[in-house]
Amino acid sequence: MSSIPTKMTGAILPGNSTVELKQFDVPKPGHGEVLLRTKSSTICGSDIRAIYHEHLGKGPEGYQPGMIAGHEPCGQIVETGPGCRRFKNGDRVIVYHISGCGVCNDCRRGYMISCTSPYRRAYGWQRDGGMAEYILAEEKDLVFLPDSLTYSDGAQVACGFGTVYEGLEKIGISGNDAVLVTGLGPVGLATAMLAKAMGAQYIIGTDIVPERLELAKKLKLCDEVFLSGPENVSQIRALTGGNGVEKAIDCSANDKARLTCIQAARKWGKICFIGEGGTVSFQPSPDIIHDQKTIYGSWVTNIWRMEELVERIVRWNIHPEILITHRFTLNKAAEAYSLMASGKCGKVAVVFDEEVK
Repeated sequence: MSSIPTKMTGAILPGNSTVELKQFDVPKPGHGEVLLRTKSSTICGSDIRAIYHEHLGKGPEGYQPGMIAGHEPCGQIVETGPGCRRFKNGDRVIVYHISGCGVCNDCRRGYMISCTSPYRRAYGWQRDGGMAEYILAEEKDLVFLPDSLTYSDGAQVACGFGTVYEGLEKIGISGNDAVLVTGLGPVGLATAMLAKAMGAQYIIGTDIVPERLELAKKLKLCDEVFLSGPENVSQIRALTGGNGVEKAIDCSANDKARLTCIQAARKWGKICFIGEGGTVSFQPSPDIIHDQKTIYGSWVTNIWRMEELVERIVRWNIHPEILITHRFTLNKAAEAYSLMASGKCGKVAVVFDEEVK
């Protein structure tokens, strides 16, 4: 390992659709902590929605001004503090992006995302995140990254792919299923990619952005795509013998897209809402009750399932990084966030050290 400097550059989000680069002290790991050399840090839609444009975050999305941004980091351990029990210098790791208290019921289930303790601090929100050359992390928040996966694969797992996998596991995906994905941003593309890997035989996608539809087809993640509109339900039913899809996942948070998921699902169908924010209105009896449909809500994932996902990604021989359409160095973080905010791209990553494996 090369010597560790005393200063580093990090990106913060003032909340006015800009990015500021500042100098920070390189932290020293304490008990149970490690210092990572950041290798790849991808940008999440929640960063744009709740921080980049203005500080709308409250509760778990309460961004603390001045914190280094980035909650999808992946890197290599360069220093360990006392008390570490599993990970060591040189290990390649993903950071589960919420550091919970560790002792509440939710944390003991692995769902640090649901921790409500005042000790809960999410990376890139209430504690420094991955948009810096180094990141201080707690050992309990780490997931091992196999050599067969790149650091950008790992950064994708840190939030987006982990979030999707949780939702798909809740509704169950198999070779019996036709699947609808509404919203083909990075989370929607990840949904299509994982649904295909889990055996789904026919995947339909919708979005309002033509570039996203083109990307889904180019990457062969969707068998059919439609520009979002009032005719989507009839289009989807026409493709499924009039029955509708077995599984429908909304990644858009748009009220009309959510209604499309509900109405395009067949009898006994399962619907999962992953996209955050927004509203939805539907008629409970004809839309849900009479057709025996079920709606699931899913928020991020637990850490053991993230470990499971990493193992299965290797087994499936897929690489989440193929969804990354643009890579930037840290000094161009402003361009990276601006592009992500435009929506006319796939996933956007800030990479370090030329993102060597």
